[in-house]
Amino acid sequence: DEQKRLGVVAASAGNHALALAYHGRELGIPVTVLMPSIAPLTKITKCRALEANVVLEGDTIADAALAAKSYVDNDGMKYINGFDDFNIIAGAGSVGLEILEDAKDIDAIVVPVGGGGLIAGLALAVKTINPKVQIIGVEPDRCPSMAAAMAAGEVVKVPTSPTLADGLAVPTVGPRSFEVLRPRVDKLVTVSEQDISVALLRLVETEKLVQEGAGAAGIAACLAGKLPELEGKNVAVLLCGGNIDTSTLGNVLERGLVNDGRLIRFSAVVPDRPGGIAGLCAVIAFVGASIKQIVHERAWLQEDSHAVQVDVTCELTGLEMKETLYKALSEKYAVDFSLSKSNLNMNMVGKDSAGMMAAESKNGADAKTYSFDKNAETKPGRLPAPVLYDYDTI
Repeated sequence: DEQKRLGVVAASAGNHALALAYHGRELGIPVTVLMPSIAPLTKITKCRALEANVVLEGDTIADAALAAKSYVDNDGMKYINGFDDFNIIAGAGSVGLEILEDAKDIDAIVVPVGGGGLIAGLALAVKTINPKVQIIGVEPDRCPSMAAAMAAGEVVKVPTSPTLADGLAVPTVGPRSFEVLRPRVDKLVTVSEQDISVALLRLVETEKLVQEGAGAAGIAACLAGKLPELEGKNVAVLLCGGNIDTSTLGNVLERGLVNDGRLIRFSAVVPDRPGGIAGLCAVIAFVGASIKQIVHERAWLQEDSHAVQVDVTCELTGLEMKETLYKALSEKYAVDFSLSKSNLNMNMVGKDSAGMMAAESKNGADAKTYSFDKNAETKPGRLPAPVLYDYDTI
């Protein structure tokens, strides 16, 4: 009764905090949750609506957890770890039991990985009943703490970067969770921000499901071709988080369209006279593309005082339409279809995490490559590369 009066405290990016706040209100137990600055506003708002005391502390879950210790030492609260508590791990195992009950012939289960509690409990339960089921973990490549622990054979701390999968951004996995899952997890892969954004887009478009980045990590790995060995098998993929800010969801879906080759930006030079831009728009309309935004600049085009540079954002059906549009426009105008990537990311062109890379599609199909060398000289009839923007960082 005394501990119930003093209450509990936890550090969480939001989902564990929400669960704790809900049950705390139901049981009449005061709940304090410390969240890092990366926590989505929707999670903060919902926790406060559940009468939890929300304190924002630090940039990572590790910072929040460190600050939570003062509430234990000074106020006598009990710390509830969201991923490294044996009761939490055991509770996560019930997910695996439900999967085995509903899918008797399951071959593999794909699980998002943050601190490791969910996959540890699930792997323990599933492997105990059916050791043949493959357990695969997925974590963001901007916080590969479990991959680092697996490689080192022990828990290590890794640097983190802002990621769509904020719920998985745990710099150090739980030691207890790690020891439980280490002999039971068959494979671990990482996914990029582009992979996650496309997965969120696919879930909304095809399944009418809204997920946060962390919840969609497993689907991201499947869609990105990271798990080719699962083709033709019965696979369960966990969707374990739908707490995403509405504004963030809109941004992510738009970036998903970019990474999917369905939203592009290009520059063209047109005559600076009545009907000059109309002719450009007519070509775009003939191809079937939809103009989302168009801006024309006179000051930045120095070579020709009777021409204007037009920057156009278009929505397409995919890479095939992009190629058709380029061919149609280049017959009449000087155009630049350079990728919209910042200079900071130019060295990534050709790697898995590079933007709208179609050179090697993730499913192995042949596709057209749209990339450029930032150091290359401008080709005749083409514009210099325009000012570029970063589609990686939210």
